[in-house]
Amino acid sequence: MNALYASRRRRDFSIRVLCYAATALGLIWLALILFSLFSNGFAGLSWAVFTQMTPPPGSTDGGLANAIFGSIAMTSLGVAIGAPLGMLAGVYLAEYGRYEKLSDVVRFINDILLSAPSIIIGLFVYMAVVKPTGGFSGYAGALALAVIVVPVVVRTTEDMLLLVPNTLREAASALGLPRSLVIKRIALRAARAGVITGVLLATARVAGETAPLLFTSLSNQFWSVNMGKAMANLPVTINAFVQSPYETWRQLAWTGALLITLAVLTLNIVARVLGAERKQK
Repeated sequence: MNALYASRRRRDFSIRVLCYAATALGLIWLALILFSLFSNGFAGLSWAVFTQMTPPPGSTDGGLANAIFGSIAMTSLGVAIGAPLGMLAGVYLAEYGRYEKLSDVVRFINDILLSAPSIIIGLFVYMAVVKPTGGFSGYAGALALAVIVVPVVVRTTEDMLLLVPNTLREAASALGLPRSLVIKRIALRAARAGVITGVLLATARVAGETAPLLFTSLSNQFWSVNMGKAMANLPVTINAFVQSPYETWRQLAWTGALLITLAVLTLNIVARVLGAERKQK
């Protein structure tokens, strides 16, 4: 018996050592990546980054103002399109069609879309929108981002609504509230923090997507608020600048990567805080 116990202790110790080693390896690489990003990114951070346009080849002056605006515009529009659609689909799956066969089909398709490579989505939008309309555009980029947002919001909305106790719905129905008001005033209010968290996580995911925008919005060196034409954005600009022979462009690529990282980090922190508040309640 003692020999068996000692063998189990040795196995447990070995597995713990491997787990700690794997964790340490991952944290070391993460720390190296963040150190490289922050040290190189902060070196080029200045007011000009937010006020000047992307520079032409060989120029020593320039910024990322047009790319920053384009990323904010397309991400905001993509979330504005995808989040409501995802929430409506999530409400249907959790409230109206919880036990219907159609819901199983929708969940299956949503899971496929959730794990689909973003470049495939970009290629689809290119064939469906960009090619028929004859040109790249910010609207096409926003549409590609919206397709990525939808499955994330669908999953989180359904999961959060399923966590709401049925007794709350039954109590509201007993007071004479119709089904729609029970969902709107009871279920969605109870799951509000979780749903908002899902939207923030979806926003964080699409904020740094590059592949869909390469096929849809491409880029633009000049300031433009016309989303009907090709529009600059941070991911594509970083992808182009980081491979260039010009030091100014490479520095702007590091700074742009830092800005995206800080934005995604902020969104994730806010989502974590909202999720923690919901658990405490």
